[in-house]
Amino acid sequence: MNKKYTYIWVSLIVLIFGIIVIPRIVERLSSGSVVENDRLNSESSNKRLGYILLDGKRRKVPSFEFINQDSVLVSDKDYLGKVYVVDFFFTRCPSICPVMTTNLVEVQQKFKDETDFGIASFSITPQFDTPEVLRAYIKKYNIRGNNWNLMTGDKEAIYELANAGFNIFAAEMPDVPGGFEHSGLFALVDKEGYLRSRTDEFGNPIVYYRGAILEKNGTNDQGEKEEISILKADIEKLLQE
Repeated sequence: MNKKYTYIWVSLIVLIFGIIVIPRIVERLSSGSVVENDRLNSESSNKRLGYILLDGKRRKVPSFEFINQDSVLVSDKDYLGKVYVVDFFFTRCPSICPVMTTNLVEVQQKFKDETDFGIASFSITPQFDTPEVLRAYIKKYNIRGNNWNLMTGDKEAIYELANAGFNIFAAEMPDVPGGFEHSGLFALVDKEGYLRSRTDEFGNPIVYYRGAILEKNGTNDQGEKEEISILKADIEKLLQE
């Protein structure tokens, strides 16, 4: 007799589960929320970011010293103890720079209360981008200057820093729009001055982050994915180290 009642209760529990729980699971699957949550949990793991290696050694930001938008001398030493993003740009750029700057403004906004975060932007047309011009650029894009230095100075030193120091391409090319060519990449630097990035599916550092695709667009015309969202996530990881 007791067994009979046990079977009845088990059957009722299974029936209630099927009525209440299964439709909710189906709804989450159809909306993609299960997949999305799995993705977010994967991306928010505590896995440390990789180091960029050169000849088997961790690559560090080389020494630099330039003046910023306020004519203040800024060096790599001013960024020690901070997590920061590096890019190369020019204010008259007609193509990717406006997108890159827009993305960096969003990154700055996200970390506006973090005293250990900064941005370092180097002009590849320093002969034109004077501190006065840089201040106008800041006003145009509503940049907050307290943790973001837009720097100008010796042209050869800036190109050396871009091409040899960071291995981020920059060159004078009269035949392209704007007369200069550069990659739309962002470098991520940790508090000790080392270049860092997340790793790909094979365990290799991605090295740089795409900066010329708006985060809200998702992809560009070539199907390349934006990487501002993962850049933000990786900045958070470095801030917590």
